[in-house]
Amino acid sequence: MTSATQTTTPTRGLEPNNDRLSEKLQLATAASTTTDEEAAAVPGAGATTTTEATTYQPGDHYRQRWNESPIIIYRFVATNNSFILKGMSDGAVGALVPYIGSYYSISYTVVSLVFLAPFIGYLIASLVNSMVHHYAGQRGVAVAAAGFRLSGLIALVFHPPYAVLPVAMLFVGFGNGLEDSAWNAWVGNMDQANELLGIMHGAYGLGATIGPLIATALVTKGALDWYFYYYVQVGLDVIGMLLLITSFWRATAKEYRDTHQSSNNGGERTTTRHVLRKPLTWLLALFLLGYVGAEVSLGGWIVTFMLNVRHAEPFIAGLSVTFFWLGLTVGRVILGFVTGRIGEKLAITGYLGLCIVLQVLYWVVPSFEASVVFVTFLGFFLGPLFPAAIVSATKLLPNDYHVSAIGFACAFGGGGAALVPFAVGAIAESKGVIVLQPIILAILIFILLMWLCLPGGLRRGGLERARENHEKVGHEIRQGFKWLKAKAGKAA
Repeated sequence: MTSATQTTTPTRGLEPNNDRLSEKLQLATAASTTTDEEAAAVPGAGATTTTEATTYQPGDHYRQRWNESPIIIYRFVATNNSFILKGMSDGAVGALVPYIGSYYSISYTVVSLVFLAPFIGYLIASLVNSMVHHYAGQRGVAVAAAGFRLSGLIALVFHPPYAVLPVAMLFVGFGNGLEDSAWNAWVGNMDQANELLGIMHGAYGLGATIGPLIATALVTKGALDWYFYYYVQVGLDVIGMLLLITSFWRATAKEYRDTHQSSNNGGERTTTRHVLRKPLTWLLALFLLGYVGAEVSLGGWIVTFMLNVRHAEPFIAGLSVTFFWLGLTVGRVILGFVTGRIGEKLAITGYLGLCIVLQVLYWVVPSFEASVVFVTFLGFFLGPLFPAAIVSATKLLPNDYHVSAIGFACAFGGGGAALVPFAVGAIAESKGVIVLQPIILAILIFILLMWLCLPGGLRRGGLERARENHEKVGHEIRQGFKWLKAKAGKAA
């Protein structure tokens, strides 16, 4: 029986031209693979020790650097700008909810549809994002995502009847869903992914800080109606669309297919159907469902909570949501440099423990000033959770699964952004907005339990070892039960 010796040394100078990259990878793989028969033909080669054969997958060994060429830098800047704009539009909704409700004279339950509608867009995006990548490449993603977002935002400028608002938000959600899967998968596969995703999601947090601030100032200080904010958003989105399309114009479907070869038997294209067979995909999806639900519910209902429960002034209440998103932004950037150094599993476990403590304090301490402090630090420690989940997915799943798995998880997370704020609004209609607090606390405990089911243990490098050892979801929990069972057997 023939065994193979294969060593792969990644080339650090990746050019944007992926035809050349594919050729280099094929040559490197062919040159580094020898059989025992070939080795026997060389005098003295029979003494060479062979190692177990490994299968090369493009992207498994090589990690692109964000600054290795001008076009990659340009793309990274464009994606960060798109996340700023996404954060602005998402964050502004929470600040504008009270004013949208009063403008249309509708209840909490009805106004909460603006949170529910984007989920449908995210869901559609999760079903088609792999196909868009395969047939249109990242260029197609840039055109479709920016175009759908912009069309939905333009509709809001005209402040149509309320029944049109959820439809417009569906278009925005579809564009956001395509961007989430595409740019998270792309940056998540880069060298220093924790830090870069921290910066990119910090850009989202920056936008979510700026958006409510501008929206609140226009409504409370400028005495303008809610829809005037979207004149600003549309203007910025036009610039963002141009940046994305020009930066990814050469990122064609052929380039994507060449660098994301299928790991399935028979070379069949990896689709969402394939990734849904992986329990890990569902675990990450449930984690993001809870995380995004908690994040958007806090950001979406802080103003209403501060107004009705803490009895703050309107402008000051609007600033409280700004502090939450500011904390989220700073946390993503700063803690992004910490998370990778101590390991994603241990870091996020610690962050979630602190979030639970802060959420309890935010609930039980009846002081507006204290609530602002607690919610700011809550945002700070919530910040790195999303980037860490994306990095974990790229470390545990095959390269060709990343776009579909991350796209589905982001879409499922988008469900949290829709369903949880909607549920808070529906319950608040009869119980008051105080229900926000126990709901958020329960979600934080839930996602901590989900995170602990991730394979790899709490030591640094555990995720990589879990992939190498083919560990399944809940591996450590099963090992713990076996240990307890063995101890109980000895004691008996």
